[in-house]
Amino acid sequence: MATATDGGQEADTGTSASSGGAVALRGLTRRFGSVTAVDDIDLTIDDGEFFSMLGPSGSGKTTVLRMIAGFEIPDAGTVHLDGADVTKKAPFERDVNTVFQDYALFPHMNVRDNVGYGLRVRGVAKAKRHQMADEALAQVRLTEHGDRKASQLSGGQRQRVALARALVIKPKVLLLDEPLGALDLKLREEMQVELKGLQRDVGITFIFVTHDQDEALTMSDRIAVFNNGKIEQIGSAAEIYEQPASQFVAGFVGTSNVISGEAAKKLLGREGTFSVRPEKIHIDPTRRETSDDPDVITVEGTVADVVYAGASTRFIVDLEAGARLVALQQNLQTSSMDVLDYRDAPVRLSWRTQHCIAIDDRS
Repeated sequence: MATATDGGQEADTGTSASSGGAVALRGLTRRFGSVTAVDDIDLTIDDGEFFSMLGPSGSGKTTVLRMIAGFEIPDAGTVHLDGADVTKKAPFERDVNTVFQDYALFPHMNVRDNVGYGLRVRGVAKAKRHQMADEALAQVRLTEHGDRKASQLSGGQRQRVALARALVIKPKVLLLDEPLGALDLKLREEMQVELKGLQRDVGITFIFVTHDQDEALTMSDRIAVFNNGKIEQIGSAAEIYEQPASQFVAGFVGTSNVISGEAAKKLLGREGTFSVRPEKIHIDPTRRETSDDPDVITVEGTVADVVYAGASTRFIVDLEAGARLVALQQNLQTSSMDVLDYRDAPVRLSWRTQHCIAIDDRS
């Protein structure tokens, strides 16, 4: 069975196939020819949880979402929704709805009719579905837009219409397949806050698929990090970021320095593979700062390169011990010209031992 880790520990996914939660996946496997897209996944998602499935393209996250929705049939394993086995049920027989990246709005319908389309298919009377559609539009702050055509809306407004259309039928679980991917950066950041607030207000389970680490860290109650069809780690945003369970998680979720082999022996005095985040490393260009604290690791090096990024600067430092580390410094008082002067300069780096996390050395 696939092993999922929660904050660096083995996750308790339960032993019973119907072991509670809004969604329970047991032994879920999907193959496409010789390729195993999803490899024996166990996962339980709680009622009312904002749960993100994070990973690179081809990691299996979207295939898992499609199996929950019923668009893909697993080769092995089961899908349970609210305790009921729905593995062999059609999509329309499952109490879920899906929001896609392209929104899939009907251009010939106005916004209200787009939102009420699912109710129309279910035979809800016109007056009732218009009322319910207007209530759903109010939830996404588009009350005055019901009579407009989708083509008259901005990208962010169309995204909200797609959300209202999914929510109007009051599903048990809402599935979101990279719904913010078509938006520009500023609007995407705004919608992350709005989407989390909306989920909190409606109180239903959101399952969000993304390859964007910032999105997952910003919105999620818990995150499952996918790699090669398996779950590498499950945990809160803080657990995933601060305590990565494997080298893959450390490198994929944010930026991390990985120390191993001879460098680990020289720098840390022990064998193994360790991760330390760049923002945890203090850089001293004077090399004068010292500490008698036994919980502080101090090393010497030379700045190989400097990357100025406005609010912060990344320093790539070649250590005398033979490794290369990245240190991140906020630009509180320095300018771009100030930090560029550090290139080729000798520096001293230091960080606390608690910020150096032992990780699985799987790549």
